[in-house]
Order: sequence, then structure tokens, then C-alpha cells
Amino acid sequence: MAEKIRSTTICGIVHNGSAAMGGDGQVSLGNTVMKHNAVKIRKIAGGDVLCGFAGASADAFTLMEKFEDKLEQFRGNVSRAAVELAKEWRTDKYLRRLEAMLAIVTSEKALIISGNGDVIEPDDNIVAIGSGGMYALAAAKMLKKHSKLSAREIISEALHTASEICIYTNDKINIEVIEK
Repeated sequence: MAEKIRSTTICGIVHNGSAAMGGDGQVSLGNTVMKHNAVKIRKIAGGDVLCGFAGASADAFTLMEKFEDKLEQFRGNVSRAAVELAKEWRTDKYLRRLEAMLAIVTSEKALIISGNGDVIEPDDNIVAIGSGGMYALAAAKMLKKHSKLSAREIISEALHTASEICIYTNDKINIEVIEK
């Protein structure tokens, strides 16, 4: 089977009245870096929702589009759109083969959506996905707990930490912010 192009490492947070999501710029094909400055996050729903992806690039773009459709269908209800996407992703013969994850952040909540039918809303409103995601998550948790940094600054530092540890994560960070 041919290797897939992979996009990795997204981290998002809701913190002190704002929300931020960032992603590294690396896109890999197997163990080869194909791109250094990819943008893996987008503002959708009129700028009220941040959506990021990790995994197979084409699969992720398909899922992002589906999520946007669900948001429209459910009039901006992010939780409902996420649950409906997860259900369709798990049960649809075509969609269930897609290999990616989505991270969603609004000014009020953070979610992860997976192809296993999972919609996870972490208690601390920090999400991270991709190969460097757990490094970024650990850093973001400690920075939120033990610093006075803004949401943007926490995401920037967390992703830079991940880039120093994970070989599939680089330091070409792109961050989007939603202010309440």
C-alpha cells in the first residue's frame, strides 16, 4: 500500500476569555518532509469556530468540509454538529475509511472528533492531536496551570515544545485566535 501524506500536531485551548488553536507546518510522506509551512487550521462559521486536522491530508479536508456542512445544518450548534459528524463518519461505508482527526475550538469549548465515533470534550478545554499532540498537550496543561500566559502564548509555547521532541513536528507554527 502506498504511503499517505500526513499532517501532524494541532493544539487548541479555551483560556481566560479567548480561544486559540495552532498547528505546525510539517507535512510528511513516510519519513520524508514534503512541506514545511502547511496551514492545518481554519476559522469557519463566520470566524466563531477554529478547526484543525491531523492525519491523511485529503481525508482531513473531506472531514473539515463535512463538519462545516453539519455546522450549517445544525445552525452553528458545535456539539450537535460534532456528534452528527462522528456518527456519520463511523457508519458511512466511504467515510469510515478516512484516516484523520479533527480538533474543534470555540470561545466556550474544545472538542476532538475521531473516526471511532468519539467526540471528546476535555475538562480543561485543551485539545491536541497528531504525532506531536501529546507533547503539546502536556506542555499546554502545565503552562495553563502555572503561568499567566495568554491562550495564544500557551499554544505557541506548547507547539514549540512539541517541535523540540517529535520528529514529525516542526517549528513553523500557525496560530488563530478567537476573542470573546
